[in-house]
Amino acid sequence: MVKYIIKRLLAGALSLFVLVTLTFFLMHMIPGGPFSPSEQRNVPEKILEQIQDKYGLNDPVPVQYARYLGNLLHGDMGTSFKKQDTTVNELIANGFPVSAQVGALGIVAALAVGIPLGIIAAIRRGKMADGVAMVFATIGVSVPSFVICVLMMYLFCEKWKIFPSYGLTSWKHYVLPVFCMAFSQIAYITRLMRSSMLETMRQDYIRTERAKGMPEYLVIGKYALKNSILPVVTYVGPLIATLLTGTFIIEKLFSIPGLGRYFVSAITDRDYSVTLGLTVFLGAMIIVCNLVVDIMYAIIDPRVKITE
Repeated sequence: MVKYIIKRLLAGALSLFVLVTLTFFLMHMIPGGPFSPSEQRNVPEKILEQIQDKYGLNDPVPVQYARYLGNLLHGDMGTSFKKQDTTVNELIANGFPVSAQVGALGIVAALAVGIPLGIIAAIRRGKMADGVAMVFATIGVSVPSFVICVLMMYLFCEKWKIFPSYGLTSWKHYVLPVFCMAFSQIAYITRLMRSSMLETMRQDYIRTERAKGMPEYLVIGKYALKNSILPVVTYVGPLIATLLTGTFIIEKLFSIPGLGRYFVSAITDRDYSVTLGLTVFLGAMIIVCNLVVDIMYAIIDPRVKITE
């Protein structure tokens, strides 16, 4: 197990290195920059030159890349170009707890609704409950999250005035962002759980247990559920990383002071340091979550062996 974890961590470090390299050079290939004349109106050219010298943007791109990697190895993700005297590490430290709080609620809601809904759809295949669940799942997969956000804000914030549309100062502020985060995830989990459960229910050992006279709820809970949940576990790994680090559009629309808002602003402002830092952080989260998922595989299903 230890050798396997070390091997996966090394593979994750290599993946992170490739991610940083691609992101860095792709950003610098885009015309313009954070302090280009088009971005800074009415600022003398000499002043812009001094600002770019301060941040090392006038150096050759390979030199900037080597300097960034050196700082990154020491845990320094750089300083924001647009937020004066603010480091990327500080932005992550301030924004991640907020994103993680909302994201954790979204994950719990998605699992608490999606798994039972998928089980019910599989058990009641071809019946009304299955049809309703599949209609819901199709809508959740098809409709973009920003459309759901705008619709929820219009209905519950403008028309009926039940929930506030921005901030996180009370429990009411969490309802709409958590719902919008969980909505599409519930749909995916429902579809995965339904298809996996249907496959499991056709296995011989399930028919054997039923033939023995075991109650249906025990057949579902003790045998079918455990062997059907692996696809959901696979999906939940990267889902956790994504939701904990912030769903960018949702945080932007609801004015949530999390990482998502910083990411959107950084891309718009061409803030290289913040964009790179948040990309590295998100990539590292996905790598760690995928490793945890692989270990959970062996715990949930003894048939799955971790090869070292």
